Amino acid sequence: MFEIQNYGSFLAAIIVFQLIPGPGTLAIVNATARNGVGAGMAAVVGTLLGDLVYMVAALAGLAAVMHAHPALFQGLQWSGAAYLAWIGLQLLLRPAAGAPLATETRKRAGVYFRQAFAVSLTNPKVVLFFVAFFPLFLRADASSVTLGAMMLHVTLLSLLYQAALVLVGNAVARQLSALPFARRLATRLAGAALVGFGVKLALDNR
Repeated sequence: MFEIQNYGSFLAAIIVFQLIPGPGTLAIVNATARNGVGAGMAAVVGTLLGDLVYMVAALAGLAAVMHAHPALFQGLQWSGAAYLAWIGLQLLLRPAAGAPLATETRKRAGVYFRQAFAVSLTNPKVVLFFVAFFPLFLRADASSVTLGAMMLHVTLLSLLYQAALVLVGNAVARQLSALPFARRLATRLAGAALVGFGVKLALDNR
């Protein structure tokens, strides 16, 4: 669909990555816990905007590589599959961490927007992720429409998940912070899923 290879795996991988707590997720949960839904949604917009900047940069570079060096693009696909599996192994092996959130005085939503935007832009793993992730679902002759469709999918699914996190997930997350077993289980399941994605996509791209 939309000339995206392995479309079902593409959607599933985006969802799995959204479920892995990262700096952006923590910024959103933190803003919501401290100053409510308005602050949380402002953090969502900041995170999405930062991700969009990296997506545009990653896809602009990938588009040039796809058309000029098809063999190099295939190498990127293999590297991306290996990177997905490596992230999964890291999640399987590392301890799950988390701490209760503190309270503070109210701030304007714009403060949390700027904080989340800065967190997203200063996380170098974001651009590395997009450079590794997108080639797994692209053909070397993919058009700019396909690239735009991929960006739109990532943005919309991220918006849906992060908005839900603000509206209902924050209360659950605060409860889970006191349940180390639940955090460990969620982390291990996400890690196993990513290793599986890496292996499957490497086989599909042979």
